[in-house]
Amino acid sequence: MKIAIIGASGYAGGELIRLLACHSTAEVTCATSRKLAGTPLDQIHPHLKGFTNLAFENPAIDAIDADVAFLAVPHTAAMTYAGPLLSRGIRVVDLSADYRLPRDVYETVYGVTHSDYFPAPYGLVELHRNECINAKFVANPGCFPTGATLAAAPLAKYAHTVIFDSKTGVSGAGDNPSATTHYPNVGDNVGPYKWTTHRHLAEMKQELGTLGSKAKVYFTPHLVPVNRGILTTAHILLNEPLEQKEVEKIYRDFYQNEYFVRYQKPILAAVRGSNFCDLMVESEGLRVVVVSAIDNLVKGASGQAIQNMNLMCGLNEQDGLTGAGMLP
Repeated sequence: MKIAIIGASGYAGGELIRLLACHSTAEVTCATSRKLAGTPLDQIHPHLKGFTNLAFENPAIDAIDADVAFLAVPHTAAMTYAGPLLSRGIRVVDLSADYRLPRDVYETVYGVTHSDYFPAPYGLVELHRNECINAKFVANPGCFPTGATLAAAPLAKYAHTVIFDSKTGVSGAGDNPSATTHYPNVGDNVGPYKWTTHRHLAEMKQELGTLGSKAKVYFTPHLVPVNRGILTTAHILLNEPLEQKEVEKIYRDFYQNEYFVRYQKPILAAVRGSNFCDLMVESEGLRVVVVSAIDNLVKGASGQAIQNMNLMCGLNEQDGLTGAGMLP
């Protein structure tokens, strides 16, 4: 199965190549970058030396030859690729935000006009598996909404208020250096940002709403001095009290058949490099605290995209994704 990665020079592109190197069926045959065309991939992704002999290329859209294409490009760029690729029978997984939200919500949240909108399944597999199976196109969720939604989903219908507090590693900002990600500004520090206005809040509200929740949802992210991972603390305020044993049973039952969700103490290093989400709950009656941990580049991006690809193509959902985390 031939795979094209559009925008392969960034962290998400590198992770797609790393993970797909262990896939039983998929082979990356095209990795694009407008700026780096002709450059061997392992010059930009040195950890992949020996795993790929490809060089970056910059083909026209109608020259891309693949069974599946991953769009690892910024929002507004993906909408220029999705339609033309789909029209040629290429299945597409979009890692950008362009198709995660209804058109009117997207245009309000991102402040741009969508030039080629059509609905797509939201690829949080644990909630939308049936929609992703055999789909031609899937919108891969954002990293924060993945960890947050998985933390709150089992209690969504019981809650009147959900408050998410997330700590994220620096790789979530991408590979372009900035003052925000400059080491002296990040090291030995914790920095809240977009306290009430982060764009991913719209996805969190949307997904809890699909579960029948009418809860008010709030979200504040913080940047912490680690490379990978998102640790999310969800404060879930309930309409009626639930005791610890009741809440634990709700979570264990909800995720009992989900290979990639593990009920155990969430530790960032335990999920680093893996497609797992670890979570645990603690109840004090009317408030339940749930903490989840994911790798923002894997379960929060490339790993989840491959999980979606597997479902779209009728493959084993776990193919290429069974590697353990890298504790310590």
